[in-house]
Amino acid sequence: MGAVKKCGVAMLVVVVVVCGVALQAQVGESQQNNCSTELNSLTTCAPFVVPGQPMTTPSSDCCTALQTVDHDCLCNTLRIAARIPTACSLPPLNCA
Repeated sequence: MGAVKKCGVAMLVVVVVVCGVALQAQVGESQQNNCSTELNSLTTCAPFVVPGQPMTTPSSDCCTALQTVDHDCLCNTLRIAARIPTACSLPPLNCA
């Protein structure tokens, strides 16, 4: 279960970096700015998800940042991220 959780959070951090441009095309400009800002706040979670780091639980700052991200913003970003491997002719991501 812990590995699945780490994979999910790691994917989220990667999504922040990779999907910024794609997300701009998906939502209106003011919504996009808010969503990008909210997603950028998740960088505080990086020490928890980067392999080899000693943190086993997310910091309170990470949890707070995750709570402040709008549900639609997060879901749209994850949907976009899930399409990236296929768009790059790669197999789908499987974190199981």
